[in-house]
Amino acid sequence: MMIHTVFIDGEAGTTGLKIRERLQGRDEIKVIELSKKNRKIIEARAEALNSVDVAILCLPEDVSKEAVSLIENCNVRVVDASVAYRTHSDWVYGFPEYERGHREKIINANRVSNPGCYACGAISILHPLIKSGLIVKDDPVTINAVSGYTGGGKKLISEFQNTTLANNGNKAFYHYALNLEHKHTEEIRQHSGLTRRPIFVPSVGRFAQGMIVSVPLQLWALSGKPKPGDIYNVLSDHYAGQRFVVVVDKENTTKTFDNLDPEALNNTNQLKLYVFENEGHEQAVVAVILDNLGKGASGQAVQCLNLMLGLNEEKGLQ
Repeated sequence: MMIHTVFIDGEAGTTGLKIRERLQGRDEIKVIELSKKNRKIIEARAEALNSVDVAILCLPEDVSKEAVSLIENCNVRVVDASVAYRTHSDWVYGFPEYERGHREKIINANRVSNPGCYACGAISILHPLIKSGLIVKDDPVTINAVSGYTGGGKKLISEFQNTTLANNGNKAFYHYALNLEHKHTEEIRQHSGLTRRPIFVPSVGRFAQGMIVSVPLQLWALSGKPKPGDIYNVLSDHYAGQRFVVVVDKENTTKTFDNLDPEALNNTNQLKLYVFENEGHEQAVVAVILDNLGKGASGQAVQCLNLMLGLNEEKGLQ
């Protein structure tokens, strides 16, 4: 059996820890580790980065760019989980279900950018609808979302878990990034196929992990003039046969009218799309549930890693 070597640069962070957890017990993968002291020594990091088959970067944007600059071995492949390269044309976008043929691009890629959690949800809705023409690329689009607080990293986790803190300690829910400059917005625009930036309104709730991303649609105003059922049919066709991305059938969608649970897919690599339509009002809402730490981060990274190494795509995932 061939043993593949992997180094997780930034494994002490939320995403890095989850990736490490998903790789535990896998005989075909050897994770190269640095001591706590050596993680901060650039020479030690550079040696590790240049000695493995795949480097997975779970770092802030600037540190991730630094890590890439340290890689001199052209045989080292990279999965970057930061925002640094998600809109970079030389990097393959790490969403295997993005469209037909995209999985093969990841398989053959030297550099893969792991999608942002919100972006993964929004793009899973918008890209198929824009590609089909139901939404025209310059139609105005609004995206709403709520995430568990783990998406904000150690600082936000501490703020929510320590109720003695004055800022977020006692809040149940709040909107943020209302300057319309959220770091995922350009990623969403580019990979969905929009010509203009969507309005993106994210929020965080008092639950650790899980996420809902939703796109409200005034069907009568869309340039593609979708008829009832068109949105569901396009999304179902686009994701037919996928293991981790599923469009929920209409019967089960009606059961969630008043109770769409952001935590329903926690600790999985799954993403589920729901199409809610009101024919009389000519309105629809397409909503996605995913784990912000799963399909929105570590699960997706491991899925891409499996593909890049020629392994079973589902290994270590549920």
